[in-house]
Amino acid sequence: MSEITRIYTGPTLIAKGLVARLNEIGINPIERNDHDSSLRAGFTMSIANQSMVFIRKDEIEKSQATVDEFLKEIGDQ
Repeated sequence: MSEITRIYTGPTLIAKGLVARLNEIGINPIERNDHDSSLRAGFTMSIANQSMVFIRKDEIEKSQATVDEFLKEIGDQ
């Protein structure tokens, strides 16, 4: 399996939008929300409403334009 790299950390709603955009171009990112996971386990050690988006390192080049465009559209870049 290829190594993965984090491409975004921020509000969950924006992360979900980025995931949807990446899905449109054939990339299946991993979305991780440590706060929700820790709540289910009975403890909280993270910031609420924050998610991380990861992709395989070999998909960085293919995704870069889409990620840049999305972040520009939402005013995060």
